[in-house]
Amino acid sequence: MAEKVKITINGHEYEAAKDQTILEVARANGIYIPTLCYLKNVNEIGACRMCVVEIEGHSHLFPSCNTKVWEGMSVRTDSEKVKLSRQFVLQLMLAHHTVRCLSCSKSGDCDLQKLAVELELPTVEANPYEADTAKLPARTDNPFLAYYPELCIGCQRCVSVCSRRVGNGVLNASKIGTRTYIEAPFGPDWKNTDCELCGNCASVCPTGALVAKNMGKYQTGNVNRVLTTCPHCATGCQFYLMVKDNKIVDVHPADGPSNKGLLCVKGRFGSFNFVHSPDRLRHPLIKNRETGEFEQATWDEALNLIAEKFGKIKSEYGADALAGFACSRAPNEDCYMLQKMVRCAFGTNNVDNCARVCHSATVAGLAMTLGSGAMTNPIADITEDVDLILLVGSNPEEAHPVIGMQIRQAVSKGTHLIVVDPRKIRLSREADIHIRLKPGTNVAFANGMINIIISEGLADEKFISERTEGFEALKEMVKDYTPEKVAEICHIDADQLREAARMYATAKKAPIIYCLGVTEHSSGTEGVMSLSNLAMVVGKLGRSGCGVNPLRGQNNVQGACDMGALPGDFPGYQKVTNESVVEKFEKAWNVKLSRKPGLHATDVFPAAVRKEVRGLFIFGEDPVVSDPDQGHVIKALESLDFLVVCDLFKTRTAEYADVILPGTSYAEKEGTFSNTERRVQRVRKAVTVEGEMRLDTDIFTDLMNRMGYPQPYLRADEIMDEIASLTPSFGGISHKRLDAGESLQWPCPDKNHPGTPILHVGKFTRGLGLLRPIPYRASQELPDDEYPFILMTGRILYHYNAMAMTGRTKGLVEKAGASFIEVNTEDAARLGIAEGDRVKLSSRRGSIVTTARVGDRVSVGETWMPFHFADGFANVLTNAALDEYARIPEYKVCAIKMEKAAE
Repeated sequence: MAEKVKITINGHEYEAAKDQTILEVARANGIYIPTLCYLKNVNEIGACRMCVVEIEGHSHLFPSCNTKVWEGMSVRTDSEKVKLSRQFVLQLMLAHHTVRCLSCSKSGDCDLQKLAVELELPTVEANPYEADTAKLPARTDNPFLAYYPELCIGCQRCVSVCSRRVGNGVLNASKIGTRTYIEAPFGPDWKNTDCELCGNCASVCPTGALVAKNMGKYQTGNVNRVLTTCPHCATGCQFYLMVKDNKIVDVHPADGPSNKGLLCVKGRFGSFNFVHSPDRLRHPLIKNRETGEFEQATWDEALNLIAEKFGKIKSEYGADALAGFACSRAPNEDCYMLQKMVRCAFGTNNVDNCARVCHSATVAGLAMTLGSGAMTNPIADITEDVDLILLVGSNPEEAHPVIGMQIRQAVSKGTHLIVVDPRKIRLSREADIHIRLKPGTNVAFANGMINIIISEGLADEKFISERTEGFEALKEMVKDYTPEKVAEICHIDADQLREAARMYATAKKAPIIYCLGVTEHSSGTEGVMSLSNLAMVVGKLGRSGCGVNPLRGQNNVQGACDMGALPGDFPGYQKVTNESVVEKFEKAWNVKLSRKPGLHATDVFPAAVRKEVRGLFIFGEDPVVSDPDQGHVIKALESLDFLVVCDLFKTRTAEYADVILPGTSYAEKEGTFSNTERRVQRVRKAVTVEGEMRLDTDIFTDLMNRMGYPQPYLRADEIMDEIASLTPSFGGISHKRLDAGESLQWPCPDKNHPGTPILHVGKFTRGLGLLRPIPYRASQELPDDEYPFILMTGRILYHYNAMAMTGRTKGLVEKAGASFIEVNTEDAARLGIAEGDRVKLSSRRGSIVTTARVGDRVSVGETWMPFHFADGFANVLTNAALDEYARIPEYKVCAIKMEKAAE
């Protein structure tokens, strides 16, 4: 406990902690002190001098933002001397400030303007205080951000946020004479700078000096602010949609538990243009079988046709000839109703979601070893107060940017970082150790770490004996994984592995954070289990700052799985093979349910080719683009008797549909998303878009009724109440609690439960944690003489998946609009390939042409490319080899050949 002192403010005595500032004590007690430059724990330089106060016994004034209190201090915040000082300082600011409030995009939301009114200073177009000083040119070439030096007051908020919170440091303060200005990278060369376009600098600027250009479209007092959750990655950032005349015009960050006021470029600028895109699907479409063209239809025509065709398939070939895919970007309530439709109306468990191709290995692996297939600790818990971060197969700066920012913050404050990744990601530069292992060798790496930990006496024997089982078998198995053997398998340095193992084992707080670089392998589930073994051997589970923490890919991958959009699980991971569970759902849903586990999504396509699956309902997914071996997926879709796609846009997959249904975006509906840390957060309706689009839950309800299952129409909050009644881990979650401001992480078993931030405290969900021996096995397709290179795939910062959302924001396409492949310098020289050359890539499944980026980000014999871009779909090349347990494809390793493309 901090030492307490007594101080007097404006004649009243208060108790305060000795390490508090005057400003903190004043605010805690409702005493107003104006500030301009101050941002708590970010910018406390006292530059603006607006927060000055008078302290008894001292002739000069003190900045309250960085002056610590002491015993007996007597402070005046409102004396005449203080008021005159603030007025004078504000006049000096205005002398260098071009006052154009009527045309400034921050008018009405400008802290300087508010203070000028408060202190009774003029803010008019003709500024009597403006000095005749040299004017610096505005920087406005950036599509999202602009800097106007004549409006800058030199507070340096933007510089501090960029450096201390974002961790990028591309903004700098400079001087011309006595004048401070900001070197903002928003000029003609903006695309070639390290600026990530996150806009967090603009969010904290107190004036109109550094602004998001979207602010020029509205005045803050004339818009509705709708608090909701970002639709991109699973960080779960909270933000406000700014709505003017039923149109979203901007996004402002909110102080959410996972983002704490930060946003990335996709959240800030790529989250709303697609909602109003002119190419939205607005009416049901039915394909004319004779012409092959889609024709507009009524809802009755479309739904009746679907019910007729699916009903016929069910009667002729059985319920298991039907299948449905849920959307991992849609709210929990939508995913719940989709799986209910498949189970109750279709009569099958053939339901899945796109976690199958990204994080199903996490669900399966952690469920087997720990009993719960989810992230064990909150984001803040594993980034704010930890000694070391073990980052495996994850590039959060691009795939989960706000988490990446928080990791950079942690490293800048002294947290050690070990990066385990084949590529040189940006965080590699900040890492204590970068282990550049060969793609597909994660299991060998983890076994090597465990070998060193056990052999050097660093294992937590008490934790192992009290809370785990299977240690002796694991210990025996890892004997073979000596540092030298692992170094040979992984193409790494044995001593580097030893150092990493020692650092991780001896750190008091050290989370493992991983992503698709671990899961998207034919051994993905085994990779997850091996990391679980590693954490248990050193006792780093069930406590703060530790755990095994998968970063989920899409915004609601966690929720889609939680909601039972899985072939073997009802909502809450209740097994379809458990008779008592099935009986519970049969009673609640009043229908006979199948006891047979369904097909995984990745198994549906070969089943379609074999004519075992004949009817498929795809909600919000684009497997032609997102699944491996594109040619095989297309063949499967063409083999179906009837395909229905429900989506926002006419995707590549929708081209093969018999019926296309127009869905609604996150901004047009109520509901919830579950982020990567199991936090259930509200999605709120902001706009109504012109057209005949309907709520997806109502579409599913309509179809259920037409197929003979009587489903009443339910609001989103009523659907969540039904989920809670059937799902023990969601028993206490409701829209009412979330709207009241509660932040809930499942398991939350009852309405009085506060939620569970950290899993496995005291006891694992399965009882004892299972230490399961996992031998290393090589990837299923390795390079050979014909296909000599390994291809890895992944995401880049500026786009998401198939670009259905981000591709409709012009500035993002301008920044990154075309495919490319990263090639090692030595390989490029040997093949006669230079930076920017067009190259032809071929695998056993197909060929594409893209652009070469030559450097050292990948090792010799390895390549990497993003999967976003239509001009070079990486998944034409990737391998559909599947994980034994989770049936997840091996996106991260396939064999290709590369040659210079013909002119």
